Amino acid sequence: MSEPQRTHLEAHAAAPVPAAAERDLLQGLALQPTTDEELRDALEKAFDYRGDVTITLRDGTRVEGYVFDRLAGPTLAASCVRIIPNTPGADPRARLTIAYSDVASLAFTGRDTAAGKSWEAWVKKYL
Repeated sequence: MSEPQRTHLEAHAAAPVPAAAERDLLQGLALQPTTDEELRDALEKAFDYRGDVTITLRDGTRVEGYVFDRLAGPTLAASCVRIIPNTPGADPRARLTIAYSDVASLAFTGRDTAAGKSWEAWVKKYL
């Protein structure tokens, strides 16, 4: 590792990473947003989460899988979340697009594959 890289890592090693700590607390959490802002925030958390989520649509349909993308538009109908469903027997290449306006609730049902693995641990390993 070069000296500039080491300096960069050391400078950031002490910086708090609240988003990572928050992600570690999401596993098992169920959310039923009541406002547009709460829904946008919940879906942003789902995107940052490194495990599966279960999204319940307004029509009662439940979709479980990994949220790999989201597009925030000016309205809920113009915004969408993209998910790789983990339905047994489903096409492994399947991708679903769900409008924010169709989401009734979501739950962080899958194990967060990176829980407990912090930036600080990574820095200690490589410094």
